[in-house]
Amino acid sequence: MSKIICSAAIRGAHKIVDMAEEKYEKALKKFGPEQEIGFPNTGYYLPVIYSILGSPVKQLGDMKEIFQESRKLLPAPVSDQTWLPYLAPALDAGMATFFAEEMYEAMRYVEEPGLYTKTEDPTDECLWLGAADDVIFRKRGVEFVDGTAPGFAAILGTPSDPEVAEKIALELQQKNLYIFMHDQTDGISMPDQLAKQNVQIGWPTRLVPFGPTYTSAVFAMGFACRVALAFGGITPGDFKGNLIYNKDRTFAFVIAFGPVSDEWYANAAGAINWGFPTISDWDIPQVLPTGICTYEHVVSQVPHDEIVQKAIEVRGLKVTVSKIDIPMAYGPAFEGERVRKDDLYLECGGGRTLGVELLVSKEMDEVQDGLVTVEGPEITDVEEGAKLPLAILAEVTGRQMQSDFEPILERQFHHLINYAQGVMHIGQRNIMWFRAGKAAIEKGFKFEHIGRILHGKLHQDFGAIVDKVQVKIYTEEARVKEVIEMAKAVYAARDERLGSMTDESEEIFYSCTLCQSFAPSHVCVITPERVGMCGAYNWLDGKASFEINPTGPNQPIPKGDLIDANLGQWIGINDFVNKASRGKVERVSAYSLMVDPMTACGCFECIASMLPMCNGIMIVNRDYMGMTPSGMKFTTLAGMVGGGQVTPGFLGVSKHYICSRQFMKAEGGLKRVVWMPKILKEEIRDRLQERAEEENVPDLIDMIADDEVGITEDEVLRHIKEKEHPALNMEKVM
Repeated sequence: MSKIICSAAIRGAHKIVDMAEEKYEKALKKFGPEQEIGFPNTGYYLPVIYSILGSPVKQLGDMKEIFQESRKLLPAPVSDQTWLPYLAPALDAGMATFFAEEMYEAMRYVEEPGLYTKTEDPTDECLWLGAADDVIFRKRGVEFVDGTAPGFAAILGTPSDPEVAEKIALELQQKNLYIFMHDQTDGISMPDQLAKQNVQIGWPTRLVPFGPTYTSAVFAMGFACRVALAFGGITPGDFKGNLIYNKDRTFAFVIAFGPVSDEWYANAAGAINWGFPTISDWDIPQVLPTGICTYEHVVSQVPHDEIVQKAIEVRGLKVTVSKIDIPMAYGPAFEGERVRKDDLYLECGGGRTLGVELLVSKEMDEVQDGLVTVEGPEITDVEEGAKLPLAILAEVTGRQMQSDFEPILERQFHHLINYAQGVMHIGQRNIMWFRAGKAAIEKGFKFEHIGRILHGKLHQDFGAIVDKVQVKIYTEEARVKEVIEMAKAVYAARDERLGSMTDESEEIFYSCTLCQSFAPSHVCVITPERVGMCGAYNWLDGKASFEINPTGPNQPIPKGDLIDANLGQWIGINDFVNKASRGKVERVSAYSLMVDPMTACGCFECIASMLPMCNGIMIVNRDYMGMTPSGMKFTTLAGMVGGGQVTPGFLGVSKHYICSRQFMKAEGGLKRVVWMPKILKEEIRDRLQERAEEENVPDLIDMIADDEVGITEDEVLRHIKEKEHPALNMEKVM
């Protein structure tokens, strides 16, 4: 490794550790050793330190030992006279750098509480978001699981030209990567440059402004460490496992713009520990031999128009980019983009006008592949601020196409349309809402391009079952009403078909091992009455997925002989789970929280757990950030449930499953639920009420406590006693 780079990295590490330790001594005098310390709303403490050393830093005084460890790692500055192998000392210096920076940033949260927004998007008052909390982390972790986000680019500094900065950010987005932005070049930051170009930044667009100084680079490394802990089954303190996991599975790299300081060199050396190389536009020494990283470690003097492609090549990342014939950029990075009122050119549906979308299958001779028609005004025919009715009717055909696949393909409309830069799609069926922004219209976007998107992507993603696709778009109210009436009949037939399916009526269930790349022992079993715990896959989705990809993550599982109807155990299911988990899980109950509960990866929508004093079950959703009656927040509970663990009394579940007739049947079902957050209760209220009436407890919703009633088990117990909740009279389960 280059002596110049290693010398600079080691110098930089000394400066950073000295700076952090000086801040620590001042903070210790001001706040005392018992001052609570940490990043907001996370169960991972300071995640780099926690994952590498296994040390949970909870108070200021806990940092003393970490500084001692950092000092042990720091090598002596490189001598001008002595030549030695420099790689190992530089890597140690890089690790000490991240320990020191993480403690430095944790102290900033105490001393400068307004420095970071602690939100998903910048605010008018603050640009920098700070460390991702566990709600954001787990929500985005799904994208790392399913491959829609293959990695991230950690950006230090910025190009001097705002247009160049925008172009680089856009190219990274089109590669489906997250972009984590840090520090400044000549007093200007990458988010500043993007703001000048009116580019939306924040977690939804994958352009994440972490912090204004180089020390915030540790937030990116902490994110990678948490991926290994949450989804990879790596235990805190297993530093070797964490580093290897990230090298093999988290495809990240550093891009540095402008002059490289000693401190930047120290951060680059630290990143190499995880197999993350650095690519720079500046004239610095290169480290070209392979070793820790997959290919080169440091590559420099890369022109701006080549830097993204070079970074992807050096990291060894294989990126598939969909080429769709539309006038704007297209990819998953734009799915979270919003079209706000000031940017709005046109909107359809969403209660403002009539709106509907529908996909139906046809005979072969009824579909002309690639045909896209628009009946009614095109976007180019209306003025800014227009509101139009909209019907999107996709007609598909294929030799392997089945009517059961129609709703699965139709549900793709939401994200496939949202992948287009500058437009927004919300909802589905006849409650869809579409908005087109001014920038998209300026680039030439028309209704016709919605058809082009659906034609191209349905072929690409569902080619195994779709042979031909044609799309008809209507913007005349009379024609839209005709499609709505047709759609209502189709929706009713579908709902009846799904509603009539039961676990008893089907002899085949489906597996989902999509998350095994992150949680090797996890196997999700999807039944007609139990949707996957992520909420994204139902039984028909599993069937369709198997038809599309017979060797994929959704495999049919013959139930076999029944072992226990109350628990939901079958011989065939247990045999499959035992094999698919590589012997880690021998049995699984589809309907029990206490006996052989199902494993989870980390993508679950909710967590259910027992409240012993109440003889009941509490359910908390990931969007709820407060304390629960279990004495733990969602993030802490998630650490007990995720990673393929089997923990009786704790279970990951989907929102849909809560209102299933099979929900926790072994423990008494829905009547056992005694607490859930108000936001969750309101979200599922209608289905919850329907099930409560089926259970002959029509007042159950009021009997179930929520966070407005209390967040301790004592408060919940008082409430359910007052309401005479049925759980109090049920058989004890603990």
